[in-house]
Amino acid sequence: MSETALNPTPITAAPAPGMASPGDRVKASLARRHKAERRFRFYGMAAIGFAVACLLTLFASIIGNALPGFQQTVITLPVNFAQEVIDPKRSGDPKVITGADYRGLAKATLRGMFPDVKSRRDKRKLYGLISSGTDFQLRDMVLADPTLIGRTVDVKVLASDDVDQFHKGKISDQVKESERRVSDKEIAWIWKLGEQGRIDSQFNSTLFSAGDSREPELAGFWGAIVGSFFAMVVTLVLSFPVGVAAAIYLEEFAPKNVWTRLIEVNINNLAAVPSIVFGLLGLAVFLNFMHLPRSVPLVGGMVLALMTLPTVIIAGRAALMSVPPSIREAALGLGASQLQTVVHHVLPLAFPGILTGTIIGMARAVGETAPLLMIGMVAFIVDIPGSITDPATAMPVQIYLWADSPERAFVEKTAAGTMILVGFLVLMNSLAMLLRKKFERKW
Repeated sequence: MSETALNPTPITAAPAPGMASPGDRVKASLARRHKAERRFRFYGMAAIGFAVACLLTLFASIIGNALPGFQQTVITLPVNFAQEVIDPKRSGDPKVITGADYRGLAKATLRGMFPDVKSRRDKRKLYGLISSGTDFQLRDMVLADPTLIGRTVDVKVLASDDVDQFHKGKISDQVKESERRVSDKEIAWIWKLGEQGRIDSQFNSTLFSAGDSREPELAGFWGAIVGSFFAMVVTLVLSFPVGVAAAIYLEEFAPKNVWTRLIEVNINNLAAVPSIVFGLLGLAVFLNFMHLPRSVPLVGGMVLALMTLPTVIIAGRAALMSVPPSIREAALGLGASQLQTVVHHVLPLAFPGILTGTIIGMARAVGETAPLLMIGMVAFIVDIPGSITDPATAMPVQIYLWADSPERAFVEKTAAGTMILVGFLVLMNSLAMLLRKKFERKW
């Protein structure tokens, strides 16, 4: 028998007319798959690009509106601290000096600089060029240095909010006089001060040294910063130890039964509860039942601690679970008790994750507004708080109050406060990332 008969050549069926071969079908499938992958990458990059563009737009808007808020217009006045006005009897009594007519000194200076202003209405407009807080500034200067009495000294005083807005270009002189808050006469006086070199811009130190005010040029953000600091101290003192202790118990010691699972479900649900619910809880318990004072950092910190606790517990449990079981087994094998194992071995290894979760929870709490509004921290507070029981407001609430104010000058104050708050949040989140990177351990 021939070799050809023993090993017949396999017969391959030819593809039907108009039908692709298996190899072509595989190539077409791969091409479609690669196109789908490219489309997926493009959609992902487009989504990231859109998010980054929105973020940049947000920051550009905030920074663009906020930068003028870090500058304030000042007018240099040659103030004559007349002896007969401040201390006519030369007694040197602080009470006499405090009660002097410092507003009259400022008015007399302006009249001397603009002697052509005669009518009562024009004088009232002239006096309106400077801030209503000028008399307090002059008084504090004399109390700090009584040798000023009887001398003429150049003093930089704050301009009024309308003059400040005009000097920054927010109010245009091209608009009809009836449609702007600065009259033609006031503009002429401002230009004359500019020609004399007596009007200028300087860093807005008031923003970081004063509390709130009805006058935009006198309003500061420092009271809100201090109030937020005190509230965060209370929040940290209450939420951190309680949250860490709860996380340790639930993860290391609690029996795995229906009650434990019920507690875990409730903790996870509380982490997603709207913040205003915690404000209502604080209003009902801390104010109406416990009768604690309103608008104080103590109550605000307690409410924010309740809101932060679920985040701290969840982050703490996740950090404890990340510690390898071999660490526990080794410690127990060497004779350590369960408590010693947790305290001396597991907790130190999990602490960076716990700390990171706590900082993130605190960063969320410092930006909350709704709970603080519910407990009365929306009050108008002028003084800087000195303790956790003094009336105070917080940074997000202060921003809310300024945003609701009708004066145009508060717009840049709102943006400046927002920029400070966002910077604080970025700093806290950066700190959390730095701590995690520094102390993170890999097994």
